[in-house]
Amino acid sequence: MEEMRLGVVEARFADLIWENEPISSGELVHLCAQELQWKKSTTYTVLKKLCDRGIFKNENSMVTSCLTKGEFHARQSEQFVEETFSGSLPAFIAAFTKRKKLSNKDVEEIRRKIDSFGEEEV
Repeated sequence: MEEMRLGVVEARFADLIWENEPISSGELVHLCAQELQWKKSTTYTVLKKLCDRGIFKNENSMVTSCLTKGEFHARQSEQFVEETFSGSLPAFIAAFTKRKKLSNKDVEEIRRKIDSFGEEEV
């Protein structure tokens, strides 16, 4: 599985793209100068890195995402559970709920998601 972790600054950069896509690479350079105080070379270096990882693409000077923000976070979560809990979602939930109690609303929402899981595949 491709590395789905972003550092804090990479995450801010990715959010700029997701919030403004499609965006020309020139506009992205200008936006990064304003928001992140980056030089043109820094913007292109980080963009290339994230393009190489399959998160974004830069074709004909137009930057777009290969993954939506939601898809990225879903893959990131899958990777975390796989690496940390040997892919066991129940083990993750058990560890999570040891320190953070779930509200009744949270429990009901989780039940609804589990109950609807089988229905979505029909």
